[in-house]
Amino acid sequence: MSKDELSAIYRDYLACLNAQDWHRLGRFVGDHVRHNGRQLGLPGYQAMLARDFQEIPDLRFDVQLLTSDPPLVASRLAFDCTPQGTFLGLPVNGKRVTFTENVFYRFDREKIDEVWSVIDKAAIEAQLR
Repeated sequence: MSKDELSAIYRDYLACLNAQDWHRLGRFVGDHVRHNGRQLGLPGYQAMLARDFQEIPDLRFDVQLLTSDPPLVASRLAFDCTPQGTFLGLPVNGKRVTFTENVFYRFDREKIDEVWSVIDKAAIEAQLR
C-alpha cells in the first residue's frame, strides 16, 4: 500500500466517523484494535466513539496535519466543539472549546490495528479559567 493510498483510507475513516456511519466502521478498523494500550476490539472501539458523539453532539474530526509511512499514519486533529457535562475530567458543561489531538495509527491489511492518542487537555483547561 502506498502513502497516498493509506492517507486516502484514513481520510475515508474520518468521514465515516463524522457521519457516525457505524455500520461501515469495520471497513476501516480491525477486529482486535487496541487504543492507548487497551484491547478494545471493534465493538469496544465503536462503543467508545459512539459515547464520544453522545457526550459531544457537535463533534467533528478535522485534519490539520497528516503524514503516512505505511503501515503507520500520524495525524494532528483539530476540534471545535461543545462537550456536555464533564470531558476528560474537566467541567466543560456545554462550553465551546477548541483543542487538538495528536494520534498515531498502525494499519494491518488496510485496517486500523492500533491507536495511540494524546489530547491537548491543557488547552481545554486554559479555556475554562
